[in-house]
Amino acid sequence: MSQEEPAIGKQLVPQLIAAGHDVVATTRSERGASVVRNMGGQPAIVDGLDEQGILDAVARAQPEVVIHEMTALAGKPDMRRWDRWFHTTNELRTRGTDYLARAAGQAGARRLIAQSYAGWPNAPDGRSVKTEEDPLNPDPPKWMRESLAAIRHVETTVPAAGGPEGLVLRYGALYARGTGMLAPEALELIHKRQFPVVDDGAGVWSFVNTADAASATVAALDRGAPGIYNIVDDDPAAAREWLPHLAETIGAKPPRRVPSWLGRIVAGEVPVFLLTSIAGSSNQKARRELSWEPRYKSWREGFAAAQLN
Repeated sequence: MSQEEPAIGKQLVPQLIAAGHDVVATTRSERGASVVRNMGGQPAIVDGLDEQGILDAVARAQPEVVIHEMTALAGKPDMRRWDRWFHTTNELRTRGTDYLARAAGQAGARRLIAQSYAGWPNAPDGRSVKTEEDPLNPDPPKWMRESLAAIRHVETTVPAAGGPEGLVLRYGALYARGTGMLAPEALELIHKRQFPVVDDGAGVWSFVNTADAASATVAALDRGAPGIYNIVDDDPAAAREWLPHLAETIGAKPPRRVPSWLGRIVAGEVPVFLLTSIAGSSNQKARRELSWEPRYKSWREGFAAAQLN
């Protein structure tokens, strides 16, 4: 059972059904229910922050596995006030996780799988690629502290849920045609040269195509011990590498380069942090323990394929 998020849910539900599973997917609206039905799933209309509603929906579904994909990012991205933009998503990662964990236990679910994020939460200690054993950032930028606390909550609560086996999947930066870094808003900024490489562009990103993230989630239904897994491609890359490549892929001019001080004035601390300081993530644990590998091993081929399909 999962509440679909536009990027991952539309890939995950069909993959689960293709693998022979019956899927009950939560949604907040009749429109979302229609989308679930069209994908072959059974909708359950409920808000992820409605505790009794979640308990009742899971009890009715009697799922073998509960998958937590709930997010609530809507409207124009607010990079300057990141935690304000992620406020409801952070509630879903804290209270929503608690409700689903309790519901999964009461329903006798075998596994609880929850979404987290690979990349910016890593501690920026000078190493460019991190594993699941490495610590998270002890001192994130001011406007990311609430979001990192919510991620910590997911990663602490789910593996310790008791009853169901808890797995946390840290998706890299998701992308597909029309979503993530390939969303119209992002591509427009790149075309207008308003998405610059800041300073040395040393911030390392790990990407994953949404279909690959979904396939890892399907693999986690029956594989892997409880714990945390990075779900990313094989090619972590600095912003100074992937951003000019993306511009070239979509036929835009190369991005401008600006110093950090100017980036802070124009866009705020968070974008500067993301483009200059973050570390990428290794997928070796997921490859080994989930027997999973991404179809698109690099964002290079993934970006190109997404633009064509």
